Amino acid sequence: MALSLVMFGPPGAGKGTQAIRLAEDRGIPQISTGDILREAVQTGTELGGQAKAVMDAGGLVNDTIMVGIVRDRLAQDDAAGGFILDGFPRTVAQATALDSILDGREPIVIVELAVADDELVNRLSRRRVCAGCGSIVGASEASPACGVCGGQLIQRSDDREDVVRERLRVYHQQTSPLVEFYRRRPTFHRVDGSQSPERVARAVDESVDAMIGAGR
Repeated sequence: MALSLVMFGPPGAGKGTQAIRLAEDRGIPQISTGDILREAVQTGTELGGQAKAVMDAGGLVNDTIMVGIVRDRLAQDDAAGGFILDGFPRTVAQATALDSILDGREPIVIVELAVADDELVNRLSRRRVCAGCGSIVGASEASPACGVCGGQLIQRSDDREDVVRERLRVYHQQTSPLVEFYRRRPTFHRVDGSQSPERVARAVDESVDAMIGAGR
């Protein structure tokens, strides 16, 4: 069966890493909202032009434009056998629209990576990025220089503790309604994202396989 999966989790939970890995293992595209938005703008589609006008004016792309861009992307041939959405939906309105877009397809599988805020603050506030090659170094690997190119390791401004806590506050505020929207579905599962990446990967795989059966 085609796997239609939504993966979400707070900043620092490892959502992007797990989405990319799962997509590669299952042979389906990982669709990042940021990537398809940039692609729509660069290729000059009608919706991309609308999004560009909003962003150039300093605004946020609204649900109508974002839903249209996602609809166009999911209609492409490579998504016919399944996909993993990373960064969409962000609102209940977007989730409702996604249900409509996928009407007639297999039920959506939803995976939430859950990690306590204090753990996330610890992860992100101790994370460093190489100024030379952009490699990300975790807390346990921290050293004076990048192990890839020898460049200087720096802290990103949005990884400061006060900024991280504000990002988490906004995330919880936006995501709580989404959790309520999805959590009663048999294809919703919460995975403990505080484990090692390998354990999280196994838990995600097991959850996806179990939920595919539950959604039939």
